[in-house]
Amino acid sequence: MKKFFKIFAVLLFLLLVYLRTAIYPQLDLISGFASKSVASGHFLDNRSLETIQQGDNDIPKIDWAKNTIDATEKYVTATVYGLKERKAIYREGLGATLINDDFDVSKPYNVPKRKKLENNLPFPYGNNEPKDTVFTNIDYKKLNATVANAFDKKGEKSKRTRAILVIYKDKIIAEKYDTNFNKNSRLLGWSMTKSITATMFGILQKQGKIDVTKPAPITEWKKDNRAKITLNDLLHMNSGLEWEEKYDKICDATKMLFQAENMSRAQLEKPLAFAPNTHWNYSSGTTNLLSGILRNQFKTHQEYLDFWYTNLLDKIGMNSALVETDMAGNFVGSSYGWATARDWGKFGLLYLHKGNWNGEQLFDESWANYVATPTNTSNGRYGAQFWLNAGGHFPDVPREMYYASGYQGQMVAIFPSRDLVIVHLGLSEKFDFNRFLSGVTGSLSKKN
Repeated sequence: MKKFFKIFAVLLFLLLVYLRTAIYPQLDLISGFASKSVASGHFLDNRSLETIQQGDNDIPKIDWAKNTIDATEKYVTATVYGLKERKAIYREGLGATLINDDFDVSKPYNVPKRKKLENNLPFPYGNNEPKDTVFTNIDYKKLNATVANAFDKKGEKSKRTRAILVIYKDKIIAEKYDTNFNKNSRLLGWSMTKSITATMFGILQKQGKIDVTKPAPITEWKKDNRAKITLNDLLHMNSGLEWEEKYDKICDATKMLFQAENMSRAQLEKPLAFAPNTHWNYSSGTTNLLSGILRNQFKTHQEYLDFWYTNLLDKIGMNSALVETDMAGNFVGSSYGWATARDWGKFGLLYLHKGNWNGEQLFDESWANYVATPTNTSNGRYGAQFWLNAGGHFPDVPREMYYASGYQGQMVAIFPSRDLVIVHLGLSEKFDFNRFLSGVTGSLSKKN
């Protein structure tokens, strides 16, 4: 019996050591993700706590969290078995922000000035319903079957598609939503937000206010070996800066998103691991650094906040769109962009038309080619904050396709020669994009 208790005591000790060293440090991130996700989903898209916990938050370990919504004060708290309470607050115009104990919730804050597109035009250049259009070169039976097959059947939970939108020649030719979602549902794009951030540089360059070929304007780098890093290197994830991005562990990316007050500094403070333009490394920290650089291009914080909406999002009628901010007031340009499927589609159309929106050139035509040109050492997979199919990652999909991409299967795919944009929003990393995209493109013949 004594031997049994000794063995039991040793095993219990080892278990406690494991929990303390391996699990306990993760609790801060678990409750942080949970509270932020619930706050965003509830206050931005009016989802119930049950819907969010059974959908957005049914991720391993994240579902350990217990979440509480305060609808009056507009915040959410989350704990993991009563430990590591985290709080996310909602502020109209800025979205949900995960805060720490030092954050002053009573401090005044700026919000972007918004202007809703108002005209009598149908989608995409107005907010009226799209006109029904039938194209003779489309196999609608195949198209509709492909779209239907992208959704789970009743009782299934594998494809987890929430929304699909297919736009051909500026006309919606297919649109479908999962149960409880519709054309007005705001959906998180995750890293598709990176493509929005890059676009802000294209607009500034068109306005003659920035040159992406120049060294990054960062004072802290001027006297060390990071001085040669250009904006071009940052946009292409090719800076050579040290960074780890894995979402199943505590790493640079998770510490930035769920602990940092100022996310724009997470990558800024990293040393070089490789010479610039010699090593591609995907980094959300880099994109948030770019957001911080954008902020420094303006005299006031208000101008920075307004610029994203006045010069892009509201300009093209993405009135549902919102990019959330961190505690320091920076747009979280790596991850926290929200919009309806139709508004994500408008973003794709802007690139399909090489920066021209209903007659107005927002960025130079060359910028669309720039973002779709493969980054050195990415094997044809990445451009400037856009993903590419140049290397044939999706073997049955046209190589010309480039796309904004986000965690859990978010995609805005652009097919220049086919006059086609495809939007997919969902909750699965295992979604078969090769089958889906090839099915849609295969339903269009070359004849116009």
